[in-house]
Amino acid sequence: MTSTILSKYDPSTAELGGQLTGFLLSQLPGSVELPDESSGIIAITYGKGYKDIICTVIPSKQGIKLGFNRGSELPDPEHLLTGKGKLHKYVVIRSALDFEKPGILSLLREGLKAYDKRK
Repeated sequence: MTSTILSKYDPSTAELGGQLTGFLLSQLPGSVELPDESSGIIAITYGKGYKDIICTVIPSKQGIKLGFNRGSELPDPEHLLTGKGKLHKYVVIRSALDFEKPGILSLLREGLKAYDKRK
């Protein structure tokens, strides 16, 4: 499903974006990917609304970012989150090895907890 968005980028970025999407879906059971063609991002979500989004895959010419819905409110002891947005923060993903960093898995768990509170 993500191929339309990712196909606009160089092969290495597209491949990393696909790998990240697959990883996120495996770590967040029952979640689905929801591509947003107009913004060029892929939401990993439990529904159709913004409040249902756990995280996003953000491809760009510079590479891939893993964005977090309301990331500014998530505990981030590893200080991985960056970005100038007041709510949405992201982690730059350089390779598939980044997926397994303890801080990434912790952010996913915290994002899921935050979603459960929003429901």
